Amino acid sequence: MNRPERPVLVVIAHGSRDPRHAATVHALVRRVRAQRPGLRVETAFLDFNIPSVQGVLKSLAAEGVRDVVALPLLLTRAFHAKSDIPAVLREAPSRLRVRQAEVLGPSPLLTAALERRLYEAGLTPADKSSTGVVLASAGSTDPEAIAVIAEIAREWRHTGWCAVRPAFASASLPRTEDAVRELRALGCERVAVAPYVLAPGFLPDRIARGAAGADVLADVLGPAPEVARVLLDRYDEARMPSLQAIGA
Repeated sequence: MNRPERPVLVVIAHGSRDPRHAATVHALVRRVRAQRPGLRVETAFLDFNIPSVQGVLKSLAAEGVRDVVALPLLLTRAFHAKSDIPAVLREAPSRLRVRQAEVLGPSPLLTAALERRLYEAGLTPADKSSTGVVLASAGSTDPEAIAVIAEIAREWRHTGWCAVRPAFASASLPRTEDAVRELRALGCERVAVAPYVLAPGFLPDRIARGAAGADVLADVLGPAPEVARVLLDRYDEARMPSLQAIGA
């Protein structure tokens, strides 16, 4: 008896005019493919880059694909996850069964990826108790997303850091530079900025400028292996039969 084909995973990134964004997304998708050989993974963008979400879904339908898991490449549930992406997916060809996976965060794997980036930037586990960390995210007007970032910071603090403060590049306060100054005032021996963003671009660049007064600036999460594992976890959760297909 033949097993049913696994749904195609369509990773939906926001897109950017900055070419580093798409390059990082493609590098992450390559890592996902390497971790799950045999799984078909396609990349699509909401804006600025190609292929578009609509284009990818139409191409899959034309090939005869019937089952798709659409995975938002987002760290929090804000406007894009709640509104933009569902609206685009509702326009998918009727022959496609499309299920929208959950966003990536929060996840202990993402926290592990943040620490990986900090260690790659020069810190060691022995530095944790004397280092204050700014958890710098893109920012959002969505209270749920802001609350999630604050909770991640609180939980991360309990793993041994001197202190952890959330900061935002847009829409919300404090800014990265304000959080850096706060950690200095607290007496942390050193201050590190950990960008809680997936790929380079306008807002990550703003985070980097705000980190000018810090001792350490980590890289974006990018194609960290932990991020790829979260993508696959969200895919596996979404393909469970108990989840309802969009438009069903």
